[in-house]
Amino acid sequence: MEFKTLKNIETSFRQIRFFTFVFICLCAGVTVFSVWASYNFAEKQRQKIYVLDQGKSLMLALSQDLAQNRPVEARAHIKQFHELFFTLSADGEAIKSNINRALFLADKSAYVYYKDLAEKGYFNRIISASIIQKIQVDSIICDFNTYPYAVTTYARQFIIRESTIAERSLITECNLLNSVRSDNNPHGFVIQQFQVKENKDIKSIER
Repeated sequence: MEFKTLKNIETSFRQIRFFTFVFICLCAGVTVFSVWASYNFAEKQRQKIYVLDQGKSLMLALSQDLAQNRPVEARAHIKQFHELFFTLSADGEAIKSNINRALFLADKSAYVYYKDLAEKGYFNRIISASIIQKIQVDSIICDFNTYPYAVTTYARQFIIRESTIAERSLITECNLLNSVRSDNNPHGFVIQQFQVKENKDIKSIER
């Protein structure tokens, strides 16, 4: 009888050890899963940005991978510079405003080109002859295999006078450097070694 009692006690201890082991394993599993789930949640939260709309409402915007989106931003930066720099009207203040905004996107090379045009009287002729100059960017070729990024831009200029519309071919080259984002430079690039490789007449249309 005593032997049977001892056997039952030993069996009970084994069962207790077994259930204790199973409980510990379950706790460990729950802990590991909780840590993994928390890490994944934190990663997803880091891929989101919150934007305040005039301090009144909160909008959630999913942010894309920076490296994946960089080529798009680079082309947008180049296009914005060309549209600001080469879109001119017969208004000195408007020309100055556009040029100043464009120069925030580039280094001194763009300023040197601007000063050269100004010294040749280019902007004065635009104003005196009431000329409107517009630009259409056709393509932007960026080489992201090397840094700084080499960029070639193909565009067309339209010189609109009272009697004619002249179309010109415009090809520019530059290097693109990563920079700090700001209100004046939202894409975080700066244009370096800007130069015009071609700017010639294509055709002229009588109005």
